[in-house]
Amino acid sequence: MFRFLIVAVAFLAILPACSSSSTFEGADDEGRDLHSSARPKEVRSTHLVLDLELDFGARRLKGTVVHHLQRRYGDLLRLDVKDLDIRACRAGRSGAMREIAWHIEKGSESGGDSLIIALEPGDDRAAVDYFTTDAGSGLQWLRPEQTAGKKKPFLFSQSQAIHARTWIPCQDSPGIRVTYEAHVKTPGDLVAVMSAEKTGGNQPALEHHFHMPQAIPTYLIALAVGDLQFREMSERTGVWAEPSVVEKAAWEFADTEKMMTTVEKLYGPYRWGRYDILVLPPSFPFGGMENPRLTFATPTILAGDRSLVSLVAHELAHSWSGNLVTNATHRDFWLNEGFTVYLEQRIMEAVYGRERYAMEVTLGLRGLEEEMAEMDARDQILHVDLAGRDPDDGFTSVPYDKGAALLRRLEQVFGRDPFDAFLRRYFDHFSFRSITTATFRSFLEKNLLASNPEAAAKVDLDEWIEGSGLPDDLPREASEAFKEIDQAIMEWDAGRLQLGSTGHASWTTQEWLHFIASLGERRPVAKLSEIDRAYRLTASGNSEITAAWLKLSITSGYTPAFEKTAHFLTSQGRRKFLTPLYKALMQTPAGKKRAMEIYRRARPTYHAISVRTIDEVLGWTEAGS
Repeated sequence: MFRFLIVAVAFLAILPACSSSSTFEGADDEGRDLHSSARPKEVRSTHLVLDLELDFGARRLKGTVVHHLQRRYGDLLRLDVKDLDIRACRAGRSGAMREIAWHIEKGSESGGDSLIIALEPGDDRAAVDYFTTDAGSGLQWLRPEQTAGKKKPFLFSQSQAIHARTWIPCQDSPGIRVTYEAHVKTPGDLVAVMSAEKTGGNQPALEHHFHMPQAIPTYLIALAVGDLQFREMSERTGVWAEPSVVEKAAWEFADTEKMMTTVEKLYGPYRWGRYDILVLPPSFPFGGMENPRLTFATPTILAGDRSLVSLVAHELAHSWSGNLVTNATHRDFWLNEGFTVYLEQRIMEAVYGRERYAMEVTLGLRGLEEEMAEMDARDQILHVDLAGRDPDDGFTSVPYDKGAALLRRLEQVFGRDPFDAFLRRYFDHFSFRSITTATFRSFLEKNLLASNPEAAAKVDLDEWIEGSGLPDDLPREASEAFKEIDQAIMEWDAGRLQLGSTGHASWTTQEWLHFIASLGERRPVAKLSEIDRAYRLTASGNSEITAAWLKLSITSGYTPAFEKTAHFLTSQGRRKFLTPLYKALMQTPAGKKRAMEIYRRARPTYHAISVRTIDEVLGWTEAGS
């Protein structure tokens, strides 16, 4: 320790002066990612070698990461770190490594800090030894009782948006792509999987080896360890899940190969080898995460009728939009999600028909408009300004559904075939690259707009990309099934229709969601009771239907659904469902009391990402109020 202090003091003397807040905030005239301290134009990480050892008893990961470096100028390697216990740093060439000076420069609360390592001329490797801590948001350690099997512990990572830095010291920016390899040590009765090719067998073992040869941003590095089994769905697709879930999941996702071939016909080959899906325990905060080769998915999409597999289509589509062509900074996030929603909707149309496509588009736009009604104007912009803010604040429906609407508008004015040809060129041209909104607009101008100036004049890109709200030329879809439901509700409200005669037995999830949404924000308790007797919605096992029905029940004061609300909020941690339900509860004094009671029990089981959101919704403090 004494020797380190001497080296550190000497190192501090050579550091350039800078303010503590400059690392993550403010403008950068070279377009540097404001949410990363990395300076890739000076020293860039190109390949990571990870050596990870998991301690489930201590809920801690012991790690070493070796960075292969591309040196341009300068002698300082800057890595993003947050809530990590850094023990030592080394540098050198190939296998010859020596201990070197390092320093932590304080950054921001959301972005974390910068680990600065002093290099000598000729160094092309740098290694960091470290431990994770309880405060890190990128890993969630689950006790056996929090899993489906209730017998063995589980660990999973969630690196997007900037959580990779909480379990790997890295240049944590979507604009910096790396290849990686990993050696993972686990208890012998657990299986490890990663967003990479596993070298060796898939059986439980003490050591697991992985290799990712394609360059990816660090937010796509993923790890999960648990009691996992595998089921093959086709030669290149399969499902990982706990034993009690795996068969159900394999049936639910059986159309994955059809989805893959659909996208390949439109936009080029799948370039990642395998496409597998890992079904996680219910605390996973998102619907899915598009980790290459291994999508992470929430169990809440296992509806038993394949009605929620648009999420699989979405995560698969990321293999082209997001993983293959990536947003360079977090304000360009719409380049990932808007394109992916557009591809997802095209997949659903090809596999399940035009009516399903129309329903999905309509529901997406309804959710967008509802969310935007409560949103600051600055957050309604596709090219959103996130300077000085946590990138997780950009995870709204705007980059998803407004972005997809822009692409549908371009398809509308240029024609589907020309627009598909443009997208194919786009994915081929920028494959394995990270780009900005400006780069996309330049490519769009040269490769589509210039080909038909008359059509181009019909789309105001500045309004779409840089403006708040929704443009007047927003393209919509008409669903015949939804029209029938609207008519049935009118007839029921007028007393001319019995609920049991609505033809509901054949309704899809999308039709149920439209039905519930069309009832309005609240209904008399007697009306909800009549609906529940006819359709048993409180007893529904479909998570999307349940969430929509419970929100209406909360706002309407329908007490028979209150017990189900508490169970739903304590049995899964998907932020999409948690946020609107807790917000609805907070609208009345009695509801606020219930929300606090439920959250006090549920909070320890939620992922850190969900906790951050719901803490804000409830005004939660460490004292619990």
